[in-house]
Amino acid sequence: MTEQQQLSYEQARAELAGVVERLEAGGATLEESLALWERGEKLAAICQQWLDDARAKLDAARPES
Repeated sequence: MTEQQQLSYEQARAELAGVVERLEAGGATLEESLALWERGEKLAAICQQWLDDARAKLDAARPES
């Protein structure tokens, strides 16, 4: 099971917000900051995939004019 399938959009977004808060607060080592950044990138990609999938479902459900 992929991580996107394990995390809902809301879970990924909430975790991403926490990562951003930690990065903005500062005080982390360079290694910690890089790990947070990488996690944030993964979470942002998960959120984007959820949004892309939702858009595709909406587009498919719309009747063609």
